[in-house]
Amino acid sequence: MAQQSAFRGVIEFFGQVGLYDIVLPFLLVFTILFAILEKTKILGIEKVGSTELPKKNINAMVAFVVAFLVIASTQLVSVINTFMANIVLLLILGVSFLLLVGVFFSDKQFNLEEFPKWKMFFMVLMFIGIVVIFLHSMNWLKYVFAVFQQWDATWAATFLFLIIILAFMWYVVAYEHKPATEDKKK
Repeated sequence: MAQQSAFRGVIEFFGQVGLYDIVLPFLLVFTILFAILEKTKILGIEKVGSTELPKKNINAMVAFVVAFLVIASTQLVSVINTFMANIVLLLILGVSFLLLVGVFFSDKQFNLEEFPKWKMFFMVLMFIGIVVIFLHSMNWLKYVFAVFQQWDATWAATFLFLIIILAFMWYVVAYEHKPATEDKKK
C-alpha cells in the first residue's frame, strides 16, 4: 500500500470539512455579488460629508443571504465547482498558448496588441469556450449535440430556420443608412 503524503491528507481533510462544497463557493458568490452591489450602488447610497458612499450594510446583507441560498442548493454548488475548474483550465490553456507563441519572437516582447485580428479571434474563441463550459456545467451540452444527431428532425429544421430569419432581421436592422448629402450652398 502506497503511503500518502501529508499534504494529500490535508486536502482530503478540507474536503471532509466542507471547504470545497460550502466555504469556497460561499466566499466566491458573496465576494462577487458584494463587489457588484458596491460598484452599481443599486441598493442606494448614503452621504458622509460631501461624499456619496454605497450602503455597505445592506449590500453585505443581500450578498450574504444570496450566498447562503446558493450553498443551500447542492446542484448550484456542483455547477459552480465544475464551471470554475474548467474556466481555470481554459485560462491555463490560453497562457500556455501565449507562452508557446512567445518562443517564436526570440528576444522581442510578444504583444497581442500588434495583431488586432488575432486578438479578436482569440477573444471570440475564449467566449465560445466559456459558453461550452457553461453548457457542460449545466448538463445542457447533450441537447446541443442532440440537434446534430437528429438533424433530419422537424424541430431541428425549425430551429435552423429561426436562426436564419433572426440573422436576416439583424442584418436589415443593423444596416446603416448614410444621410443624403446636401447640395453645396453657393
